Amino acid sequence: MFKRIYLLVLFSIITTTAALAQGSLDIHFNGLGFMDNREYKDFVARSRTYSGVRTALDLGLNVDSLNHFIVGVNGIHEFGAKPYFLKVNPVVYYSFTGKNWLFNAGAFPREGLLDDYPRALLNDTLRYYRPNVEGLLTRFHNDHLTETVWIDWVSRQTVTDREQFLFGFSGKYRPSLTGPFYISHYFLLMHDAGAEVLLPNDHIQDNGGGQIRLGLDFSHKTILDSLSIETGAMTSFERVRGVDGFRTPTGFVANAYLSWKRFALFDEFYKGQGSHIIYGDAFFEKKTYNRLDIIYTPFLYKRVKGQFILSLHQTPGYSSNQEAFRVTVDLGRQTLVRFKD
Repeated sequence: MFKRIYLLVLFSIITTTAALAQGSLDIHFNGLGFMDNREYKDFVARSRTYSGVRTALDLGLNVDSLNHFIVGVNGIHEFGAKPYFLKVNPVVYYSFTGKNWLFNAGAFPREGLLDDYPRALLNDTLRYYRPNVEGLLTRFHNDHLTETVWIDWVSRQTVTDREQFLFGFSGKYRPSLTGPFYISHYFLLMHDAGAEVLLPNDHIQDNGGGQIRLGLDFSHKTILDSLSIETGAMTSFERVRGVDGFRTPTGFVANAYLSWKRFALFDEFYKGQGSHIIYGDAFFEKKTYNRLDIIYTPFLYKRVKGQFILSLHQTPGYSSNQEAFRVTVDLGRQTLVRFKD
């Protein structure tokens, strides 16, 4: 009985609020299916297969063209697992979308916002198992500059759970709209403050890293559909407060991406001191690392995309491989109801 009353009150609030503005109510669905087999000879513990489906459904209340409230769920099922849903993440956030500004507050999808981060800083399994940012994000963008600042709360402090959050910023500056040159940067820091009841010899820790890159984008200026080259520097930092100071391994990074029709190649290279970044790809703990992705997109439609990716990993003394197939479906935001004054 009480649940019905709460639902009726919630429905009344939503419809009344919407009726006060020239707004609308829409629905959005997207899904990701993945089969990711990893044969890592130098990381035996991580040599496994990730497979499953992730589906997200939400309702959006658009008060006007700038202000939006979104509520929904994002659930993952791993093939062969019980119960059916391994985890269901809530999607609840406010979004402001202006001409040059974006502001999100709440639990919102990271896809399209932080998925351009280098794998050295944010690994690619986060797409499968941590699809949401839980916190705040703001982005400024114009014809020449894009800058994003965000905070993601990873763990709330309890008697046994640690207080952890990620803070980061990234951006790209292109001085000329017609020229190929640009500069980009990425930074993140994880703050680990421990649980309410600290264990013996437990300390506050800080861990993170950053990259700065110079790039050239020749997309649609050659016979290829896309062609870009980047080189730059990477540093990471670790500190256990009260035990040591910051350790700051550094190195050189470079990558190249090219695509033609349904085929693409992406090569990523690192040379320097090994970096241990908690949410980064462990391959960058090596002093030398190269990854080549061979990508084939067998079907690409307006709402559906399927890709095969063969990844070849090279580190001193080891050669590893990875085969992935991913299907994404995004039906876009579909209007259900339009409200009038």
